[in-house]
Amino acid sequence: MSTDRIEKEILLHAPLQRVWRALSDSAEFGRWFGVKFDGQFTPGAGIRGVIAPTTVNADVAKAQKQYEGMPFEITVEQMQPERLFSFRWHPFAVEPGVDYSAEPATLVEFALEEVPNGVLLTVTESGFDRIPLARRLKAFTANEQGWGMMVKLIEEYLVQAP
Repeated sequence: MSTDRIEKEILLHAPLQRVWRALSDSAEFGRWFGVKFDGQFTPGAGIRGVIAPTTVNADVAKAQKQYEGMPFEITVEQMQPERLFSFRWHPFAVEPGVDYSAEPATLVEFALEEVPNGVLLTVTESGFDRIPLARRLKAFTANEQGWGMMVKLIEEYLVQAP
């Protein structure tokens, strides 16, 4: 088992254009993921927001509630329409008062592949081996569980908002 990367796959029964919009539109992404962003996703740009519990699933929203209002920042890497959306962030950066800016960021990639029954979404987060040792296991474990929930959330979101 790799400690440097997390990978999750899910088959989404939705059109490719719809899945792409749920990923690439910052307002839509925020609704299912649980963040209120202050702008649109643009390759190469940093975007800020605050954690705002998901509107898709009450149990996940309840788990996110403890982090509500905390700052959330990503730097968009790539936006290849209907193929790849990626960003960098500081994983599990939720400790109040801690400055994570000097830490290396991990890379999160959402890869889309059209298949006969819908769209195969592969979410990969890599770069954990560069995270400071004191935080590495906690960040990896939290995100391993978190991405498992997030792929289910986007699936629920696409059912609720076709």
